[in-house]
Amino acid sequence: MTTDCPVIVRSPSELVAVLPFLLGYHPANSVAVVGLSGPEVDFGACYELPPPDEDPHVAARSVAVTVARQASPSVVLVGFGPPARITPAVLRLAEALRQLGVRVNDVLRVTDRRWWSYFCGDLHCCPDEGTPCLPPDSVVAAEATFRGEVALPSRRALTAQVAAMEGPERAAMADATEHARKRFSGLLTDELNARRCSRRIRHAGQIAVRRAETRYRSGHGIDLAETAWLGVLLADRAVEDYALDRVGPQEWRIRLWTDVLRRVEPVYVPAPACLLGFTAWRAGRGALARVAVDRALATEPQHQLAGLLHQILGFGLSPHMVGDGFRPGRTRRRRRAR
Repeated sequence: MTTDCPVIVRSPSELVAVLPFLLGYHPANSVAVVGLSGPEVDFGACYELPPPDEDPHVAARSVAVTVARQASPSVVLVGFGPPARITPAVLRLAEALRQLGVRVNDVLRVTDRRWWSYFCGDLHCCPDEGTPCLPPDSVVAAEATFRGEVALPSRRALTAQVAAMEGPERAAMADATEHARKRFSGLLTDELNARRCSRRIRHAGQIAVRRAETRYRSGHGIDLAETAWLGVLLADRAVEDYALDRVGPQEWRIRLWTDVLRRVEPVYVPAPACLLGFTAWRAGRGALARVAVDRALATEPQHQLAGLLHQILGFGLSPHMVGDGFRPGRTRRRRRAR
């Protein structure tokens, strides 16, 4: 992920303390990479350790290529987990980065609330028994919380934020979706040709998208019936493109598309999942974008927009690298026109 809010770190302890807030969750059995411009954090990214049957050198090379693409002046690697697994993983990645010309300032390991440095040999600042991590209520954590950043307990907790809702609401949503489908069928009358039907669907979709945006921007929300209607309309590519071109990094948009994603029936998951993924990516919340796009692909592996966002996240492209004018919906409309 990248951040528009400058984050200043003055020591390894502060870096370890702020990293979960940059990622959005507390990592475990993972390696995090932090890009630095002097004391300012450029980006933070994290990947889970590869399974034993996967070639670790291939994984390290792939991550190193992505990190090098960020063009940060220097990076720090932080491994979270037991030394037997973390030590070879972080040193392998450090070597892969060195071969690509990336400057690695330090390599750290965090185990049982203590951190160790693989580069520092000064026992005064990096004793053999490790250095205690800052407490959860440290100044660094308080500053991150004040900026509105949240560190969930685990990546599983992050995934749960985009999971389908359960219980009575699930059954109520199924009924609302059936009504929405019948309403949608009413837009497809025999008297209208295909082009006029498409215009009616597009118009209805634009109204539904703008209404939902207005509600969430004012701090409210939409009910299950409105959500079902929006979800059905988003299955139309033109409506999806319209919503996509309106995406910005605002927090209320993340709430909007999270709610729609969690509520809609499985067949309608890909569009809101991609809208949430694109919104989160624009907001610098790469971990949330990843789990949203993963849910879209799990539902529809060949979904075009989900595949595009998967590539953007996989290549480690930041919104700054792509530019504010990047609009996938507009690009897809031009392709269809051709």
